[in-house]
Amino acid sequence: MSISEIKRQAKLSLKGKWGLGVLLTFIVFLLNLLLPTVIEMIMSGGPAEWINQENTPAGANIVSTIISIALIPFTIGVYWFYLAIVRGNNPEISYAFSIYKNGKTSFKMIGVSILQGIFVFLWSLLLLIPGIIKSIAYSQTYFLLRDHPEYSVLEAITESRRRMNGYKWKYFLLGLSFIGWGILCLFTLGIGFLWLVPYVSTALAAFYNEIIDIQDKDIEY
Repeated sequence: MSISEIKRQAKLSLKGKWGLGVLLTFIVFLLNLLLPTVIEMIMSGGPAEWINQENTPAGANIVSTIISIALIPFTIGVYWFYLAIVRGNNPEISYAFSIYKNGKTSFKMIGVSILQGIFVFLWSLLLLIPGIIKSIAYSQTYFLLRDHPEYSVLEAITESRRRMNGYKWKYFLLGLSFIGWGILCLFTLGIGFLWLVPYVSTALAAFYNEIIDIQDKDIEY
């Protein structure tokens, strides 16, 4: 499947579901960006003090870090939400939060996200390019954990690296193909991202679904 076909598949999958995608993107914005800012503002003593302060209170930084870690399962749940859409299912917004129903799974997602970040960081210490390559190699980890919950954290990361052999350049070009839309969204004061993010997320899920289908069929034959 070419990049244009992947993007076409993404748009077809989102037909009738754009509203859900926009709403989910807005919720992600509220939880990941607005919530930490509001908490920081409260802990600083109010809006006026927050604006005039030179340094963020240590307590606010700690709370923001805890919130960011707690939201990792939700962030991965968003990946799973778009994968469900690509596969023709009709997930509700609550699907993105469903990971929290299982405490073990939630902690596993936090662990895999942190470990993946550490690996990418260590490779980036060598040079920027190796860091980017490894980031792309690990990009299918969250999707794989949806299809294979039995995988350990390291198994999922290793399997993603294996699955991406021969597909890293295509993945990079797929991401690159959205840059023009991203620039245009800046001229809408960011409002356009409410539609672009679901489009990109669905395209990435379609990419995963495609390579998995191709590789699994090759194994069968």
